[in-house]
Amino acid sequence: MKFFSSPLSEKLKAGPADPFGYGNKKIGQNGDIGLVEYILLSTDSEFNYQKFASILGVNPETIRSAVNDYVSTVKKMSCEILEMLAEGLNIHPKNVFSKLLMDEKSDSVFRLNHYPPCPEIQEFNGKNMIGFGEHTDPQIISVLRSNNTSGLQILLKNGHWISVPPDQNSFFINVGDSLQVMTNGRFKSVKHRVLANSVKSRLSMIYFGGPPLTEKIAPLSSLMEGEDSSLYKEFTWLEYKKSAYKTGLADNRLIHFEKIAAS
Repeated sequence: MKFFSSPLSEKLKAGPADPFGYGNKKIGQNGDIGLVEYILLSTDSEFNYQKFASILGVNPETIRSAVNDYVSTVKKMSCEILEMLAEGLNIHPKNVFSKLLMDEKSDSVFRLNHYPPCPEIQEFNGKNMIGFGEHTDPQIISVLRSNNTSGLQILLKNGHWISVPPDQNSFFINVGDSLQVMTNGRFKSVKHRVLANSVKSRLSMIYFGGPPLTEKIAPLSSLMEGEDSSLYKEFTWLEYKKSAYKTGLADNRLIHFEKIAAS
């Protein structure tokens, strides 16, 4: 919060987010914008925190230690959750998903989103102001924790958006597109978005657990009834990641890899 409360001119020195660093309003490379500012960090322990440390007036190692402690703990929890999901699907070995996060080449990132209060909402008769547009997360799993401010919504099958009550003492778990593919659609990534709040600022921290770039993503054989029952073509995480960057937030990224669509 100290960083986000700093003057914009100072924060911009920690940007642009290309891919890591500070970003403001612009989300991705395809024209999507929102009422959000954010910090995108690599989970690599060698990541350089100097540009953030100089703004905050602290030692870079202080930030590195805090981020590493948080990420390592949340990664461990994510792996436990993924192993529970594997057990629920009767998949052996149970670390079939979690081992991808534990791999030393795991392509995971840590993101901090700050949504400043938006008093202008009152002027638009309460019309929704988008903080972060609708999207699914492309990785395997996402773990989110936020302060006690509303804004997060998920899209139901009937096309209606429903608000997720804020709870600063809980973690929110999102299934990623990659997990949807690996489970052959048993678990589905759900579209979600964040609306701006007219009074309070919202701060959220998200750990995105991704596989190594060269990892092949495809439905597990144990979850397919026959040779032709796979819903998706095999792809590497790097291929899907590049595809996701080329699309807008609301686009159906998986459609390019669905066998039904391909046929």
